[in-house]
Amino acid sequence: AVSSGAGTAEKEPAEPPPEVPARGWEPDLLPDELKANMKIKSVTPRPPRKPRLERAASLDEKNWRRWRRFRTSQESLTDPNETSSSNGSLQEASLSPPVRGRATPCSQCCEPNSLHSSPDASEASPMGKSRGSTSDLGKRASEISSAFGGLLRGKAFAGSKPRLSQIMPARPLPPMELNVASHTLRTANRIDSDFMDYRHYSQHKFGRVSSSLSDTRLHGNGMVYDNCSTDSMKSTFSLLTPIRSKDVRSRSYLEGSLLANGALLGAEELSRYFPDRNIGIFVATWNMQGQKELPVNLDDFLLPTDPDYAQDMYVIGVQEGCPDRREWEIRLQETLGPHYVMLYSAAHGVLYMSVFIRRDLIWFCSEVEYATVTTRIVSQIKTKGALGICFTFFGTSFLFITSHFTSGDSKVNERKLDYNKTIQALTLPKNVPDTNPYRSSSSDVTTRFDEVFWFGDFNFRLNKDRETVDSILNQNPETGVSKLLAYDQLTSEMSRGSIFKGFQEADIRFRPSYKFDIGKDSYDTTSKQRTPSYTDRVVFRSRYRDDIHAVKYSSCPVIKTSDHRPVFALFRVKVRPGRDNIPLAAGQFDRELYLIGIKRRITRDLQNRRVQKDQKSSSICSIS
Repeated sequence: AVSSGAGTAEKEPAEPPPEVPARGWEPDLLPDELKANMKIKSVTPRPPRKPRLERAASLDEKNWRRWRRFRTSQESLTDPNETSSSNGSLQEASLSPPVRGRATPCSQCCEPNSLHSSPDASEASPMGKSRGSTSDLGKRASEISSAFGGLLRGKAFAGSKPRLSQIMPARPLPPMELNVASHTLRTANRIDSDFMDYRHYSQHKFGRVSSSLSDTRLHGNGMVYDNCSTDSMKSTFSLLTPIRSKDVRSRSYLEGSLLANGALLGAEELSRYFPDRNIGIFVATWNMQGQKELPVNLDDFLLPTDPDYAQDMYVIGVQEGCPDRREWEIRLQETLGPHYVMLYSAAHGVLYMSVFIRRDLIWFCSEVEYATVTTRIVSQIKTKGALGICFTFFGTSFLFITSHFTSGDSKVNERKLDYNKTIQALTLPKNVPDTNPYRSSSSDVTTRFDEVFWFGDFNFRLNKDRETVDSILNQNPETGVSKLLAYDQLTSEMSRGSIFKGFQEADIRFRPSYKFDIGKDSYDTTSKQRTPSYTDRVVFRSRYRDDIHAVKYSSCPVIKTSDHRPVFALFRVKVRPGRDNIPLAAGQFDRELYLIGIKRRITRDLQNRRVQKDQKSSSICSIS
């Protein structure tokens, strides 16, 4: 900046300066007449201020401050009384009309919606036709200098307050989402409908001091609407669901209450965990042929890559199980990992069944009951028969049956007798009440439950010779499956209604699961040359139409320790809310099994890391 001293004004007329690019107002560009009648202080540039140290703000506080600044700026632009001081300097700057033909600090960004000039601005301007006296020019220049100096320094002027006209955007701005609660929070932290007055209650009782987005102050200021803050807030002090004191007094996890509000198995609790009221169930059957050797890895069996997500419940039935049943269960727990616990396990001779469930869901299960049936009249070792496990999950009753029917290509009638004996002799349920006794039959156990899954080695064969079956499989494996099912005994008997009445089976698109050479992918090459067959099956039935939807039905060809391949099915099952008038499982699970399985999993992971580390650090030396 150039400093100019006061002196006598020269009489020769001043010529208008040439047009210059728009930038800050400079005294050197004024006429000599103005220089003589104005005094401009020199401006010394100041170094930037040091940042002020303060405590780190949370993300919620930053969002709150940013929103407050935005709202304050909006209020200042629309203030009818013009009481805001943030734009006072801009409003008063219009008192001094701009010099025509001269660049001003806001000429580029504010034209044509810049300062409102008075109608006689051109006449009063020193560059107009009527220039006025020297003193008027000096006074006008002083006002211009003072006005723009105050504008640059952010100071307010005295007098009236003309204001800037609002700058409209060239295109409409995108709509701004006022609902600051994310969809994830609203889904994961949903609260019950009978707790909708919790926000009003917390305003008077708790009085939070934090400035999070769930703060009740935001409701009063209009930032949050549609109860999104309440939906994203389970408790004033945590993300857990708020529980009333009266509910804590009345609720029991051993024997539920009959209260509709806050019921453990009620609709609110069910909708919180399953908004669409559907759970995923994995059902598998495998004839292990009594082999002591277990597969090295069960991941491909229990955790197939399709679909991407694990299921909520795993039910595994085994026929001719390995001698060490406990070892088998430990391997299942090790594979499923810490997210799952074994709700129940039962055995009938060499028939095993294990039920695993996500550990978050064990509180919503009733007591688990089981029963067995022996189909052979005299048998020292129970290799043929049935094992059933039942329980209620929320308000839906489940029955799982694993069976091993009579073997033999031509013994179809014997297998039908095994089925009939099972449905009549399986005495379930015992203590857990039937959810719909009016649709139950005392002669058929499968009618006394909402959802029934029956799986096992049913031993139904293909009514075709080995040579024809091999020819069909070798020609086209994909279309060959449908051709083979035309000779399947079970499919034929189910279509006649002589077995598994009311049951369904998903479409079969895999190769026969029996009989393989152990450790190989080839079918029986022994002298017996048994015909490949679909002996291992999974069927299902429901009291209500379309409650069970089959997602996947396949086998696991990578497990080759038996002459059978494991067969599994994935289901989406609809669950209904219930009442707490049933005996509950009280969160029971096999804790000892859980700890052993997790310890083995940790040990296996550490060993794998050590092997990978040794491989990276090792090097191969060659001698030339």
